[in-house]
Amino acid sequence: MADLTHFNQAGEAHMVDVGSKSVTKRIAVAEGKIMMLENTFELIKQGNHKKGDVLGIARIAAIMAAKKTADLIPLCHPLALTKVTVDFQLLERETAVQCRAQVELSGQTGVEMEALTSVQVGLLTIYDMCKAVDRGMVITDVRLLEKAGGKSGHWVREL
Repeated sequence: MADLTHFNQAGEAHMVDVGSKSVTKRIAVAEGKIMMLENTFELIKQGNHKKGDVLGIARIAAIMAAKKTADLIPLCHPLALTKVTVDFQLLERETAVQCRAQVELSGQTGVEMEALTSVQVGLLTIYDMCKAVDRGMVITDVRLLEKAGGKSGHWVREL
């Protein structure tokens, strides 16, 4: 378990000590998508879902989720985020909505979990708002695309 940083030498879970790490600008980008029926996609696209602006509400939920990640993931550090950007793209051919989140801070630990949590909650909010018309929606391909900052440096997923 030596390679898993959230376990001590006795194999017990603990919060990683980041106190001696350097403060650097840290950025993480994550994405995912939700696939749906064509009529559900059209409701979102046209903005006439009876519950309101699906993507606008999902964006706010995704931003809030990034800020609350430490409340949801037990060993995550509470972080003072400096920027959260959430964008949605309508994928016509797939009748899907893609969510991409970028999270930033200047700090001693990365923001990968915040970006991934943001995407998941944004997509879950779309599901929640549209489940009355399409219970078969599928959330898929949630993944980290890029992270920068800290000792491990810059990493970009090869697509």
